[in-house]
Amino acid sequence: MDEIKRIEQLRKELHEHNYRYYVLNQPTIGDQEFDFMMHELQDLEAKHPEMADPNSPTQRVGSDLNEEFQQVVHKYPMLSLANTYNEQDVADWYESVKKGLAGEDFEVCCEMKYDGLSISLTYVDGRLTQAVTRGDGVQGDDVTANVKTIRSIPLVLTPPASNDLFAVPSYPREFEIRGEILMPWAVFEKLNKEREEAEEPLFANPRNAASGTLKSQKSSLVASRQLDAYLYYLLGEELPADGHYENLEVARQWGFKISEGMKKVKTLQQIYDFINYWDTERKNLPVATDGIVLKVNSLRQQRSLGFTAKSPRWAIAYKFKAERVCTRLNEVTYQVGRTGAITPVANMDPVQLAGTTVKRATLNNEDFIKSFDLHIGDYVYVEKGGEIIPKIVGVDLDQRPIIAQPVEFIKRCPECGTPLVRYEGEAAWYCPNDTGCPPQIKGRIEHFIARKAMNIDSLGPETIDDYYRQGLIHNVADLYDIQVQQINGDGSRTKSAQKIVNGIAASKNVPFERVVFALGIRFVGEQSAKLLARHFKNIDALMNAGLEELQEIEGIGEVMAKSIITYFHDEKNLEILNRLREYGLQMELSEEQATQTSDKLAGQSIVISGVFAHHSRDEYKAIIEQNGGKNVGSISNKTSFILAGENMGPSKLQKAEKLGIKILSEEEFLQLLE
Repeated sequence: MDEIKRIEQLRKELHEHNYRYYVLNQPTIGDQEFDFMMHELQDLEAKHPEMADPNSPTQRVGSDLNEEFQQVVHKYPMLSLANTYNEQDVADWYESVKKGLAGEDFEVCCEMKYDGLSISLTYVDGRLTQAVTRGDGVQGDDVTANVKTIRSIPLVLTPPASNDLFAVPSYPREFEIRGEILMPWAVFEKLNKEREEAEEPLFANPRNAASGTLKSQKSSLVASRQLDAYLYYLLGEELPADGHYENLEVARQWGFKISEGMKKVKTLQQIYDFINYWDTERKNLPVATDGIVLKVNSLRQQRSLGFTAKSPRWAIAYKFKAERVCTRLNEVTYQVGRTGAITPVANMDPVQLAGTTVKRATLNNEDFIKSFDLHIGDYVYVEKGGEIIPKIVGVDLDQRPIIAQPVEFIKRCPECGTPLVRYEGEAAWYCPNDTGCPPQIKGRIEHFIARKAMNIDSLGPETIDDYYRQGLIHNVADLYDIQVQQINGDGSRTKSAQKIVNGIAASKNVPFERVVFALGIRFVGEQSAKLLARHFKNIDALMNAGLEELQEIEGIGEVMAKSIITYFHDEKNLEILNRLREYGLQMELSEEQATQTSDKLAGQSIVISGVFAHHSRDEYKAIIEQNGGKNVGSISNKTSFILAGENMGPSKLQKAEKLGIKILSEEEFLQLLE
């Protein structure tokens, strides 16, 4: 056999073995034989570059090159589902479907609700061409290179074998299939153990781990993390059947990993039976789930039922109640956050909860501890909020040891020893040593580089920690002194080092309002920073503002105003600010922003809804803020008016009419500002 034919044969066989191992869980060869075939294919492809194929099995190992993600608009919007937590809501949904279909018989497909990262896969001529994250539902990130490393996702489909008795329809020339990218529990536990040994921050849950992995700019890292995928929705113009369940069964024959826990039912009682069965059985699954999804099975009936502004009427998600366990509280330790806030952490006997081993839980603040009258040695009840974050929800007082001592909140910072303070109206205790406490210093730098601040996306928390330990940086201004030769290691990382230096330099063009936010002034959030920047217009005016002047700005209270004054009276902060000014950061509003600023919408709360012709929604949000208005997401009695474009959501329109809220068209709004 010549080498070209051998390449084609090896690709076909390796695709088949991948499918048998990762989808069917029925391998027919051992790992060693598989690896031998893979190495042979890699060698042959290296000899024949003209045979390069982006969907070859060899591409699943990924690359060490950094890849920037491109934004892709979804052909079909990826809407979220309405959530319910009780059987009555399920019954109400069932009745609404019955009413919407005017009494026509219908079937419901019951599926597992996997707790991962939504993905949309496009296949053309049986080959994976694009993989896009959900994003905001309208557009997402193109993560095709990373998804190709997930071995349960087929790169090339094998046409189903023809059979007179059980003929499987061939796949359409082009179609989309959606599902969930997941990190199995076993992989998650192993990854967190490795991170703990390396003294790296632990992932909170498999979903966060899967999301962080898939968004990595190195596909080789994604390949090493052993992600999995379950597919649950087929879209396209020429689907095999009218039934959603039937289409997925066909997709299974095409080589996709479809959940075995999927069932088609007709009655409400059968839905309840499915929910009750999986409420217990899901704990035996290898991946995280947080509920059940119910879908009207017929695609024709789905189209008939249609959509609300946010979700389909033909589907609903039932969320499982949080699992609860009891374990012993051994110790309370304390963590210092970016703003100096002290968070108490319960350290407990390890216990299995919702698929993971839990031994720590947040205690929020001193008031939370007092509300439970917590004692060391108490047996506490622990739940996972939304199946993610462990939290203490109760104490078994009958098991409290006689010698148990109440938990006493610390008086000094556990990192730098500074006496703690508690500001008026705040539940948390703070370490006020914001310029000398290591976690605060690193936290402020991490905040400074964040996307909504200076947007230096070439840096991350691990890199900041590394530079801090090396003594390269002690505050945010030190970032602008970093040279390529300081961070390129032995010379092998020159390209990535240059990217970091370029990213830091590019941040000098970030507008003034985001610089104010990036400074990390305690209590000043993104919106407050915008208010301050647009009111004072430059850093000097803000720096010299008095308490009374600051409080005159709507949204700036006494606590925030005092914090701003304290920040600008600290010599270390002023030194950092002067250095940032010298490096060329924007310390005043641009001329364009300054001329656009007015108070025409001062004191008004505005809801934006619909699609617009002249500006995007984000541009209108900026225009509202530049003219003194406030953007709000939901309609209430406090809403001043609604800026309405085309296809405004019917529920919002109905609520606006009920409350008598004024509705302005795009043209009326622009005329108002002129």
